[in-house]
Amino acid sequence: MDLSDLHVAKTVLDLVGQTPLVHLSRVGADLSCPVLVKLETTNPGGSIKDRAAIAMIDAAERDGLLEPGGTIIEPTSGNTGVGLAIVAAQRGYQCVFVMTDKVSEEKVSLLRAYGSEVVVCPVAVPPDDPQSYYSTAERLMRETPGAFQPNQYHNPANPQAHYETTGPEVWEQTKGRITHFVAGAGTGGTISGVGRYLKEQRTDITIVVADPE
Repeated sequence: MDLSDLHVAKTVLDLVGQTPLVHLSRVGADLSCPVLVKLETTNPGGSIKDRAAIAMIDAAERDGLLEPGGTIIEPTSGNTGVGLAIVAAQRGYQCVFVMTDKVSEEKVSLLRAYGSEVVVCPVAVPPDDPQSYYSTAERLMRETPGAFQPNQYHNPANPQAHYETTGPEVWEQTKGRITHFVAGAGTGGTISGVGRYLKEQRTDITIVVADPE
């Protein structure tokens, strides 16, 4: 059947982004300005990390760092792993995620359901210990032919994804009337990418990073 004239995504990756804004009318009832949230949970992987996952793999493919059939290795305990697993499943890559034993069994099961391998390491060891999840990921990189590590904390494609997608979406959805943007710290990708884009549109927009003690 010809699907060219139907509103059908070619792959699940085409559904990442263009997430809706919702007005928190009850939470912000006593405030002088409306509070809006961007529902990144509507991305296929359930979080904003899908954006960075696609961007990092796109950049690796473009730069020749990830060959067809290669292996993605990443130490992660969060949603980045889910995003990477979805991209890998769609594009035919192997995935190995290294995480600590504090990660929920549900998260491990989800990653394995996408076809990824999960290596669990003890959390109560220093980062330079051979058993730590950082050291284990480095060892696997050395031992695995054709391996690529996205390295989300240091990969410029992470904030660039938000500069190119999340930031413009926020600006367009608010018709440029946004006054403050708030995001969690995490890897710094969202806050820096969106913040840079918004500041280029209007310098008086306040950028706030939220991080637990």
